[in-house]
Amino acid sequence: MNIEKIIDDCKIYQKQIKQYDPDPFYVNYFFSKFIDSINMVIEGVLDEANRDFGLFITEKISYEKFLKKAKEKNDVKAIKFSEWYIEKINQEHKSRFPKAIKKICELKIKENTLPEIKIMIRAKDRYENDINQQIIVSLSNGKLRSKEELQIEINRELPVFLEVINHKRTENNEPSVNENQIATSSFFDIEDIFQVEVAYAAEIYIPVLLRLVEESRKKIKELASWS
Repeated sequence: MNIEKIIDDCKIYQKQIKQYDPDPFYVNYFFSKFIDSINMVIEGVLDEANRDFGLFITEKISYEKFLKKAKEKNDVKAIKFSEWYIEKINQEHKSRFPKAIKKICELKIKENTLPEIKIMIRAKDRYENDINQQIIVSLSNGKLRSKEELQIEINRELPVFLEVINHKRTENNEPSVNENQIATSSFFDIEDIFQVEVAYAAEIYIPVLLRLVEESRKKIKELASWS
């Protein structure tokens, strides 16, 4: 498995999500590819550890199978890696967006599905306490029918959105937003994490994935070199 090639694919899918946003059909399609690629990278890291520690796991690998085999063989190096690895995973997924992506990766493995994609209005320049407003647009086979129909629904919801977001921003001493400073994006909810912007979450996750691969390889090399 070529992890670097899969990470390159992740970057391509992330750009395609951004390109087609907010069309739910294409965003969902490329987001599914993005999530599958993340899961493949994680599997690839564990495969490298399996090979370098000589655990000889021949079935499709997972963290649980790796740890079980390491304990069965009483392989101190592999056990040490598994302890470091789970701590690294937890550390990298504490913040909101990586945590949401991790939950979706788990959902995709267990149920082969993704959360429903919602189209929402947001401010172009984000502030932490900003609200987003869902808009309901007629779709044809899951796709946006036209930019004109999308704009009609944006215009319908815009006055209320601007009133609410600017009220909150005034309370927080933040700059107000006008109709030229809004955008539409695809969002999802996952468990207790709500209104996660797909394109932004995917963009944020690429560096997380790169760190996980790089630091895992360093740890594998460090432990494998123990005498």
